[in-house]
Amino acid sequence: MTDFSFGKSLTILRRTAPFLVFRMLVYFGIAVAYVLVTGAGAGIGWGIGAMGDADFQATTTFWGGGIGFGATAAVLYFLREYILYMVKAGHIAVMIEYIDGRELPEGRGQIGHAQAVVKERFGQANVLFGLDQLVKGVVRAITGLVEGIASLLPIPALDGLMRVVRAFLRVAVGLVDEVILAHLIRSEAENPWSGARDALVLYGQNAKAMLGNAAVITLVTYVLAFLVFLVMLAPAGAIVYLIPGAWSAGGFVFAILFAWAVKAAVLEPFALACLLQAYFRVTDGQTPDPDWTAKLDSVSSKFRELGQRAVNWAGGRSSAPEGQPAS
Repeated sequence: MTDFSFGKSLTILRRTAPFLVFRMLVYFGIAVAYVLVTGAGAGIGWGIGAMGDADFQATTTFWGGGIGFGATAAVLYFLREYILYMVKAGHIAVMIEYIDGRELPEGRGQIGHAQAVVKERFGQANVLFGLDQLVKGVVRAITGLVEGIASLLPIPALDGLMRVVRAFLRVAVGLVDEVILAHLIRSEAENPWSGARDALVLYGQNAKAMLGNAAVITLVTYVLAFLVFLVMLAPAGAIVYLIPGAWSAGGFVFAILFAWAVKAAVLEPFALACLLQAYFRVTDGQTPDPDWTAKLDSVSSKFRELGQRAVNWAGGRSSAPEGQPAS
């Protein structure tokens, strides 16, 4: 039995529709950027290849497309803080407000309102990004603890089963860092580093329930993502046909890219809405267990770093521990 409702998650998406549209514009814009720059690179390669034979032209076309794809990926790598700060955290903020029964602004005002909430909670984008990276590290440690407990059980052929479980768990915990950010926004934590430690301890002491919910959600969303990929094969193939030299790998790559855009814009917020319900329901009324705090301190350097950052946090600014860049 799960601790969330798919129906309520759909309602959350409907009520935060302006942000959903914003996500679509951002992620489909990214997909289009990949297509255009890859196509331009393949076109340049095709033109250069005209100076040689057919094999040379095919090679230059392929490498031109590959360089264009890689250049787009490099630019987006440097925009990842902006996407987390303006898109993901903003959508979390309005989801929380709806879950807690507060009125949401309509239209574009919802986006501005959400971004104001995020700025109030976290200050600069680099603070949120640094926090998110540490949280991901701690979540991996919690997952490792759960795997370690299972590995002690005297079940035949458990090693093979645990390899499958580990692979699935790595996917299933993909949105937990965003759940932790949601806890910080909802609790209005003045010190985000300390609040993140508390949220992670709550997650850890409820890891079995949370991973069970995450497994169901992950299975559903990835089945949907695969169906989207199949649907996207036809338009992706049509785009490749228009690229000079018919970039042979493009159809498959672009279909994956468009499916990723749908997953990031629509399926991920749907999964997140489910996880938020589960986390708030499972942890309702609980306080962080000191035993779990000590356990995480002993196994995760990222968790200990969160504690150091919490101590150094003052007035919305964090001075990094020695040897660490300031956030």
